[in-house]
Amino acid sequence: MKTSFTGLLLLACLSTAATVPVALAQAPMKAHNHATPAANPMVGGAAMYANKDIIDNEASSKDHTTLVAAVKAAGLVDTLKGTGPFTVFAPTNAAFAALPKGTVEGLLKPENKPTLTKVLTYHVVAGNVDSIALLAKIKQGGGKASLTTVQGEALTARQAGKGITLTDSKGSTAHVTIADVRQSNGVIHVIDKVLMP
Repeated sequence: MKTSFTGLLLLACLSTAATVPVALAQAPMKAHNHATPAANPMVGGAAMYANKDIIDNEASSKDHTTLVAAVKAAGLVDTLKGTGPFTVFAPTNAAFAALPKGTVEGLLKPENKPTLTKVLTYHVVAGNVDSIALLAKIKQGGGKASLTTVQGEALTARQAGKGITLTDSKGSTAHVTIADVRQSNGVIHVIDKVLMP
């Protein structure tokens, strides 16, 4: 009887030990699934892939063709394909179209490359600042957070209901319309206005 009990105990231990590696093997899979394309929102009618970089994802969004053209004209493709991480506040085509007539065409001219670069880098913050981190900064700042852009000037982030707004140095406010689009080299937040330094 004693031997039988010991045998059962040993069998139970071996059985538990055998399931531990399976449980451990499944744990990374669950963590990985959190960052799969299904976890990312669609942008501009296209799937956004967490294993692709900012440029590759934005190039597939039909709502960001103007932004991609501007990034190419400014010579920032290699930078935004780099390791980063970067947080990009990405204006839509409609946001660019809302600028005064001729503004976009003027910015895309080769002689205006320094100005275009300044405008585009004003939409980029170093690091991976998702909405949770941004809301935490806003709370810590008593209702607003100052974000230093790659261009050097600041954007002011605030919570607006359940959303987030960004105010530029000219006092114009953009709303984050799609947050937390995860990239291999950072995160994109889609915004409805072009911010101006």
